[in-house]
Amino acid sequence: MAQGGFAQSAKDLKINEVLLINKTSYLDNFGDRSAWIEIFNTAYNKVNIAGCYLTDDLNNPKKYRIAKSDPNTVIPTRAFTIFFVDDKTTHGTFHTNFVLDSTSRFIALFDVNGRTLIDSMTLPPMKADVSYGRYTDGGAKLAFLKQNTPMATNFTDEVVPAGTRFASADPYGFGMTVTAMSVVFFALILLYLVFKQVGKRNIRAQRVKNAGAATGSLESAEVSGEVFAAISAALYLYETEQHDQESAILTINRVAKSYSPWSSKLYGLTQTPQKQNRKPEFNR
Repeated sequence: MAQGGFAQSAKDLKINEVLLINKTSYLDNFGDRSAWIEIFNTAYNKVNIAGCYLTDDLNNPKKYRIAKSDPNTVIPTRAFTIFFVDDKTTHGTFHTNFVLDSTSRFIALFDVNGRTLIDSMTLPPMKADVSYGRYTDGGAKLAFLKQNTPMATNFTDEVVPAGTRFASADPYGFGMTVTAMSVVFFALILLYLVFKQVGKRNIRAQRVKNAGAATGSLESAEVSGEVFAAISAALYLYETEQHDQESAILTINRVAKSYSPWSSKLYGLTQTPQKQNRKPEFNR
């Protein structure tokens, strides 16, 4: 819809390529050849160009209004659409009401409000079937293109894969070997430094923790004077008493006495008489 042009990122639309003199190039649906302009959607969402304006005169920005009723005005993401600048509006939405020729070499795209300029391009003198546009799709660099590419990317240079370029620069693989080894050793050195720093940090943290624990234990070990008095009393009793009931230790001291066999009761005892079994004698 008209109001949705700019809201749907119409500002990301670019005039991508223009062919002024069409002798052998793109045909329209009626088999005719005429000047054409290619619009490219640089955004990564669909954009409805309906309601926007195309013009070849900045003093008349609303010269050709793109119809809203055509569903083909929705340009897919990173895709193209073609407008034929042939003054044949009866051929459909994608045919403008003005022409481009050698005397009119300016084209502009305006937003749905008819005042906001989205993009414009001034064309240099051109040869037949040689298009002019952006060197890469949607890019800033403008140039004559090697070949006209309606509804396709403008960049037609051969793309050389990175592997091919690397192989041509290093045919024997010495550079690749050195690069690979350098990456591996660099990664190992980096890991060593990281783990070393982490280890040092953990050791420092553990030392601080241990120091804090020791300080806490010393503080908790502080006792009152009454406790010291009780300990002193216990030590005094332990040194002066023969035994300590609390520790269940029994102390026995040996008493030394002078011994004499004459004072021994063993020699003062009377021998116990032994009973003898004798038969009685009878007088015959």
